[in-house]
Amino acid sequence: SPLTSPLEIGPRKVLFGWKLRDISPLLKDPVAFKALIDLLEDHLRASFPRIDVIAGLDSRGFLIGPSLAQRLGVGFVLIRKKGKLPGPTESISYALEYGKAELEIQSDAVEAGQKVVVVDDLLATGGTMRAACELLVRLKADILECLVVIELKALGGAAKLEAIPFHSLLQYD
Repeated sequence: SPLTSPLEIGPRKVLFGWKLRDISPLLKDPVAFKALIDLLEDHLRASFPRIDVIAGLDSRGFLIGPSLAQRLGVGFVLIRKKGKLPGPTESISYALEYGKAELEIQSDAVEAGQKVVVVDDLLATGGTMRAACELLVRLKADILECLVVIELKALGGAAKLEAIPFHSLLQYD
C-alpha cells in the first residue's frame, strides 16, 4: 500500500524501549502523502456530517492537519508546546513517561459548541492527546474524534482518551 511501504522501510527509533515509527518517508513521497490525506478525508466525510475545525498537535499534527482542513473547507488551529503562541492562551500541564510537559491553545481558537477533530501522526501512551482534548473541553468545543495515522497499541494510549472517539489508520503492537 502507498502508506505502509514508506513506513515499513522508514527508520525506527527506540525510545524507552519502544520502537517508534517515522512518518518522514511518507511525507517526502507525494503519492503516499496524497493517499494519506485521501484516506483521512474519506474517513471524516463518512463519519461526520459537520466538522468546524481541525486541531493539530505540535508538531507533526501541523503537517497533516492543514492539508486535511483545506480539503474539508474548514479552519485549522494549533495546539502547541507552552510559550509558542501569541495572545491569551489556555494551558495544561501533563505527565509524560519521562517527565512533565505543557500544551497551550489560544483562548479564542475555537468557539463554544464548534465541532473539532484532533489530529496527530501517532498515538503512543495518549498523554499528549488527552491533554489536548482537555484544553478543547475548557473552551467548550465538541470533540468529534481524535484521529492519528499510527497507533502503537501495546502502549494503551486509546484507553486514556476514555469516552472520546478515536480512530487510527495503521496499528502496530
